[in-house]
Amino acid sequence: MRKLSKKQVQLTALAGMIGAFLFVATFTLEGWLRPDYSALSMYVSALSLGPRGWVQISNFILFGLLMLAFTRGVATEFPTGKASKGGLTLLTIIALCYLFSGPFVMDPTGTTLAQSTVHGTIHGILGAIAFILMPISCFVYLRRFAIDKNWRPLWGWTLALGAISAAGLVALTLTSKFPQFQSSFAAWFGLIQRALIVPFMLWLFVFALHLYRCSRTSEKEMGKTV
Repeated sequence: MRKLSKKQVQLTALAGMIGAFLFVATFTLEGWLRPDYSALSMYVSALSLGPRGWVQISNFILFGLLMLAFTRGVATEFPTGKASKGGLTLLTIIALCYLFSGPFVMDPTGTTLAQSTVHGTIHGILGAIAFILMPISCFVYLRRFAIDKNWRPLWGWTLALGAISAAGLVALTLTSKFPQFQSSFAAWFGLIQRALIVPFMLWLFVFALHLYRCSRTSEKEMGKTV
């Protein structure tokens, strides 16, 4: 993969910041504007259903594309060492899962296995992969941030947000997949899912912001030596 210039890395970092912020802001605002939607009990993907579904579908696609752009900057920043390959692979897979989650719309909540559609099944698989890899990616980069002095300020952020995201994943899995918990927590599915998604998006934003700052600092130092 071709190494990007400092300016190009800054653009990819901006893509990461914009993507993470816009994704959360869009599904939050769209959920608030829909009188028949409850952010507490309904999944983010449920916003892809109905006449206004195109908004969330576009949100998935745009975020996936912006995150893919961000991974190019990450690849340039970490060409070797810990997380240079594993972390980049995880972020790329997550980006692709979000990208294709857009056109492959989920089935309405409560759809039985026998009634499920192909696009609904694909959406569920992509979502499961992305959700599992999100906290894992945080911990993969945690190792890199612990030993890299330029990235050590993100160690605490990564540990905290990765742990919250992981807890959200466990809670979502238990409450949505096990019958003994489903009835008790059905009214909170949306909130539990957001406890997984939002911390990861915040981590991604902080990651991209630090990449932007590191690139700007490096660019200025290079300018002084010329």
